[in-house]
Amino acid sequence: MGFCVCSWGLGTPQGFLSLLFAPSSAAAKMPSPQTVASGPELHSPREPVEPQIPAQGTRRARSEDASSAHREGLRPGLGTFRRAFSKASQQALGCAPQEDPGLLRRSSRFFFRSLRHALDDGPAADQTQATTGPGVAHSREVPSKAMDGVRRQSSTGAGPAELEDKSVADLITERKLLAAFEQLRHLETRLVAEKASRTFEQDPTGFARRAMDVCLHYDGLAAEIGAIVLETLGPDGVDAAVLAELARVVRAEEEAHPEAPADGDFLRTPRHWRQRWEDAVRRSAQERVQQASAGEAPGAVEGAAGLAQLLAELGGLVRRDLQKVQLEVHPAYAAAGYPAWEAYLRAFHGAVAQRLQELAHDARGCEQLYVLLDWASNVYGSPDFLGSQDLALPSEPLPPLLAPDVWARLESDYTSFLETKIVSCFDGILQLEQSRWAAAEAPDVLQGHYHTPLSIDVHMLVAEHVKAAGAISAELEATTLQICARALGLFLPRFEKAFLESGAVSEPNLCANINACEEFRTHLLARFPGSLEELEKPLVAATCAFQKRLLQGLQGDVQPLFKVLCTKAWLTQDVLQPLLDKVVAFAGHLEHVVRPRAQVWGGRAVVGACPGPLPLTLTQTPASAAQETLQEVHRYVVREYLAQALRPRERFRGVERVSGSQKMALDAQAIGNTFQGLGSEATWLGRAIPCVADILGETYKDDIRRHLETLIGSYPDIRRDHVLAILALRRLGRHRNQHLLTHAQDLLRAAAKAGGPGAAGGHVLFEEIEVPSSMDVLITCI
Repeated sequence: MGFCVCSWGLGTPQGFLSLLFAPSSAAAKMPSPQTVASGPELHSPREPVEPQIPAQGTRRARSEDASSAHREGLRPGLGTFRRAFSKASQQALGCAPQEDPGLLRRSSRFFFRSLRHALDDGPAADQTQATTGPGVAHSREVPSKAMDGVRRQSSTGAGPAELEDKSVADLITERKLLAAFEQLRHLETRLVAEKASRTFEQDPTGFARRAMDVCLHYDGLAAEIGAIVLETLGPDGVDAAVLAELARVVRAEEEAHPEAPADGDFLRTPRHWRQRWEDAVRRSAQERVQQASAGEAPGAVEGAAGLAQLLAELGGLVRRDLQKVQLEVHPAYAAAGYPAWEAYLRAFHGAVAQRLQELAHDARGCEQLYVLLDWASNVYGSPDFLGSQDLALPSEPLPPLLAPDVWARLESDYTSFLETKIVSCFDGILQLEQSRWAAAEAPDVLQGHYHTPLSIDVHMLVAEHVKAAGAISAELEATTLQICARALGLFLPRFEKAFLESGAVSEPNLCANINACEEFRTHLLARFPGSLEELEKPLVAATCAFQKRLLQGLQGDVQPLFKVLCTKAWLTQDVLQPLLDKVVAFAGHLEHVVRPRAQVWGGRAVVGACPGPLPLTLTQTPASAAQETLQEVHRYVVREYLAQALRPRERFRGVERVSGSQKMALDAQAIGNTFQGLGSEATWLGRAIPCVADILGETYKDDIRRHLETLIGSYPDIRRDHVLAILALRRLGRHRNQHLLTHAQDLLRAAAKAGGPGAAGGHVLFEEIEVPSSMDVLITCI
C-alpha cells in the first residue's frame, strides 16, 4: 500500500521551495493535501511480494546486514534523490503513468536506508554548492542535523533508552510503529517551530530536505500499515501485538492531526490513515476472495457442478477468514478500541458481492442460475454460514449481496430456462408412459386402487421445482407453480390423445388414468391451495374422456345382448343374465377407482363434472368418478331396455302381452337389485321399466291413466312420441287412446311450464330414446 509523498501540484524542487516560504496569504491558497491522489503501492500485483517479516531479532540482523551492504555498494547523490522524488511526485499526480512505479514500490527497508545514505552524502556530492559562500555552507549543516534528529530520539523525547539510537526506517522495518510515529511527530513539531521562527529563511533547501524526509517516512509508515493488513489473513498471519500497535498508531495520528491547519501547513494536515486502513482491508478481502478461483476466468466455469464447487470454495475461504478475524484479529484491535470486525465484515461482503456479480454475468442455463440464486439466499445468507450464531452476518447494516436489478434478471432468466426444462420433463414423462403401453404392462394395484407411474412422476416434478424455488423466494415459488400448472394443463390433452390412440386402452389402464387425474385434482390442490385453478378444465376433460371410453367399451360388449329382449324367446328364457354378468365384471374394475373428496374450483364444488357428450345423472351431490361411471352404466342399461321395449321386433297380444308385462317387471327387479348391489345411487331409474310394464299388463283400463301420470311425473323428459309408442303396445280403442293422449299432452305442457327436465333434478332418460314411426303408432294416433 503506497501513498503520495508530498504532492501539492509542482513538478520541481524550486517550485516546491517557493511554496514553503510564501506569505501567509499564499499559503492559505495552497491546495489541500486531502485532495491528493494516492501514490504508488508498496507491493504491486505484477511484482514479487517481499517475504514475510521475521521475528524482531531476525529483522534487526537483516536490517543491519542490508544497511552495511547498501553503504558499500550503493550511495546515490542528492541529485539522484531529487530526480527520484520528482518522479514519485509526478507519478502520484498522474504525470508519468508509464514509468516505473517509484521508490515506494520497492521494499521499505531498501528505500529508507538509501534515502538516509543519500542525505548523509549530500554535501560531498553536490560540489557546485560548496563554493557559494558561508551562508550556504551553513545551510548544508542543517539537513545533516535534521537527519540526526530522524535517526535518534531527541534528548527531550519520551522514548525508551534502547530506541534512542534507532532510525525511523529501522523502527518501521522492525514494526515498532508507535515509536517511529513518535519520532516523526517530534521531528514534525521541531520543523514547524523552526519554520515559524524563520530559521530556514536563508536556507529553503535545507527545510525542503527535512520536510521531504518527514513526508516520505510518514508515507512509509502508512505503507507498512497496509503491508501488515495484507499479511494479517495470510498463512503466517501477524502477531496480535503488532495489530494492537497498528490500531494505536492510527488513533495517535488522528489525535495528532485532528483537522487541517488554518495556515495550510502540509506537515500538520490529517493523513487519514483510518480510511487508508479500511481501503487496505478491502483490498485484502478482494485478494482473498479472488484466491477461491485462482486461475479460473469468470467464464471458464463449466456446468452447474463446476460453479457449485467454485462457490463452495469461496464460501469456505470467506468463512475461515471471518472466523479468524472474529477470534484473533478483532480482539487485538479491540484492545486498542478499534472496530475491526465491522470493517472486515463489510469488506468481505463487498468482495463476495463483486465476485458473485461476475459469475452471474456469465451464468448460463437453468442449473447454473439456480446454483447462484440458491448459494446467495440459502448458503451465504443463512444464519449459520459462519458456523456460529455469534458470527452471523447481520441482515440490516449490509447491503444486498446482489443488486435488485441483477437479482430480478437472474430470476427472470431462471424462470425462462425453467419453463423450457419443465416442458421437456413432461415430454420425457409421456415417452416413459408410451414405452410402458408398448410393453403392455398392467397397472399396479396400490391400496386397492389402480395406479400408474404418471401420478408419482408429475407430483415429484411439480413438488421438486416448487420446493426449490420456495427456498429462494416466495415470489419465485409462485412463479414456478404457475409454470408447472400451465405445463401440466398443456400436457394433459396430449397425454389423453396419445393414450386413446394407443393399443393399450383397457379397463385397468383407463381406471388408472382416471385415478391419476383425481389425484392431481385432490393432492395438488391440497398442497398448493388457490394456485391451480387453471387445471380445472383440462383435468375434468381428461377424466370425462377416460370415463366415456370406459362406457364405450362396455356398450360394445353388451349392445348385441339387448336385441333378444321383447321377443317370444325372451318370454321363456333368461336372456338378461349374461348382460348383467358383463355389467358386474365391468363394475369390478370400478372398485379400483379412487373416491376423492369434493374440491372447490373458483368457488363451486367440482367432482368429475363432465361436460359434453357424457351426461351425468348426479348433479346435486358430489360423487366419485367410479360412482358416476356406475350410474351412467345403470342409466344406459335401463335406457336401452326401454328402447328395445318401445320398438319390439315382435308384437304381443292377449296372454303373451300379459306374460311380457310380467317378464318386464321381473327384469326391472333384476336390474334394480344388481345395480343396488354394485352400489349405484341412481334410484330414480327404478320406476321407468315397472311403469311401462304396468301399462302393458293393466287389466283395468281406467288405471292406465294413473300409470301414465306416474310415468310422466317421474320422467318429465318423456315426449308425446314415447306416449304414443307405449299406447300402441297396449292396443286400446281409438276413443280411449285419444283421451289418454290428450291427458298426457296436458301433463307434458304442465311439466314444461314448471321447468322441464330441471323439475326432476335434470335426469335424462326418455329424451335419448328414439322411437321410429310405425303403422301401429299411426293407427293409435288416428
